[in-house]
Amino acid sequence: MPSAAERTRTLVQGTCSSVLLVPGPDGAGPGQYTPATRTVGPDGGVLLVLPAGSPAVRAATRPPEGGLTAVLELTDVAPVSVPHRIRGRAWLSGPLTVEPGPSEDGRRVVRLTVDEAFVDDLWGADEVAPEDFAAAVPDPLTEHEAELLQHLHSAHSAEVGTLRGLLGERSGALTAAGTAAVPVGLDRYGLRVRFTGVQCFDARFDFPEPVRSMSELRRAMHTLFDAASR
Repeated sequence: MPSAAERTRTLVQGTCSSVLLVPGPDGAGPGQYTPATRTVGPDGGVLLVLPAGSPAVRAATRPPEGGLTAVLELTDVAPVSVPHRIRGRAWLSGPLTVEPGPSEDGRRVVRLTVDEAFVDDLWGADEVAPEDFAAAVPDPLTEHEAELLQHLHSAHSAEVGTLRGLLGERSGALTAAGTAAVPVGLDRYGLRVRFTGVQCFDARFDFPEPVRSMSELRRAMHTLFDAASR
């Protein structure tokens, strides 16, 4: 199972949507800004690219006394059509500063130093220590997860449906009519399928061992489907 720090790092460096919340002047409500890109530096700081004229950049350039604390909020939505599509959210907060150097293409890089982090996803809700976030690595499948899930759903729905045979006693909650099996999550540890119909629940199908590449993923999926067919 991925740690809370790994899950948070995967969301930050993945394709989910994000918004940067920056307090307004004189205690005004926070402004919301959408970074063009997000990366994580070697020290665990989150680097965000924003328009050079953004109020967030101006505020970070001239922070109030005591510094400027901002919050990066991330929302992860399943890339396939399924009930309850939001798979998770994460929040990272800490001082916001502007990286040194001139603006490029009308953009500036700001750094969010992570003091606090929290993730609430299909695995559960957990706090994440800054040092754990800095040391974590994103899941190796995150770059291709959306297209892989869409391919499984459109081209291999029958095989995904056979996985109900591995549910054991939980298969009794399913009826043949009106039941769908939708692949809703994929990581190096396994596949998550949402069974919908009269009841709706998720089931995890773990790989024999964590995968590190697309070739290992193909072998792991074949092993999983073979086990279900038997």
